[in-house]
Amino acid sequence: MVRLAFVGAGQMAEALAKGFIAKKVVTSSKINAYDISEARRRVFAEELGCKVHDSNDSAVANCDVAILAVKPQYLGATARTVSPESWDNKLVLSIAAGVTIETLKGLLPPSARVVRIMPNTPCLVGESASAIAASEEVTPSDVELVKSLFATVGMTISVEESFLDAVTGLSGSGPAYVFLMIEALSDGGVRSGLPRPVATKLAAQTVMGAAKMVLETGRHPGELKDMVTSPAGTTIAGVHALEDHGTRAAFIDAVYKATLRSKELSKL
Repeated sequence: MVRLAFVGAGQMAEALAKGFIAKKVVTSSKINAYDISEARRRVFAEELGCKVHDSNDSAVANCDVAILAVKPQYLGATARTVSPESWDNKLVLSIAAGVTIETLKGLLPPSARVVRIMPNTPCLVGESASAIAASEEVTPSDVELVKSLFATVGMTISVEESFLDAVTGLSGSGPAYVFLMIEALSDGGVRSGLPRPVATKLAAQTVMGAAKMVLETGRHPGELKDMVTSPAGTTIAGVHALEDHGTRAAFIDAVYKATLRSKELSKL
């Protein structure tokens, strides 16, 4: 069984570790971790049963696959806390938004194989959408391993690295757009007389159910929308209000602006 190391043991790393362990793709005894936070180290040691180290270098030296799970602005300094010998021949996965494969390879010895992954926060509840882009040194078996790991916390899809900024703008930032939508739907329910707890539960379940219909039926969202929209009925009245306020354009622009910002961050 593969040995893993988490370089950074925050909430995303915790969610991934829990998924790997629950789906039995990696046992807790094969997971190594280090974080500068003592509280985060305790979570991995006491709650997950993983092996916690006293440095990033020690954690990486004892693994086959290292997962860089630190914020993008700290990634360079963090990577340099690991010796080139410890990085040697490792499969290195980065979930840091905006940090390119070229930048990552500049921080690592030539023998390291690099994969960029863009998961999103629903990883915390096992419903992530993870996009994967691999360097040319990465083997097909490496890619299959990465997919099997991240499939434990949701769906995975392989993309060209050039698409990752758009992935960041859509699925990376997308949960925030959906949370905003759920909050607004709940507000609409309250405005119409529903108690807040009822309105929020109905809004969240409606979004989840609608998303599941798209994924499981394979039908175009527009077709599914038309199935709900009766002539002169309540739904078309609501859809007209959304169109009148430019909701569709607002979502398109949100994804586009977030994509542009991701591109800007990758050049810093």
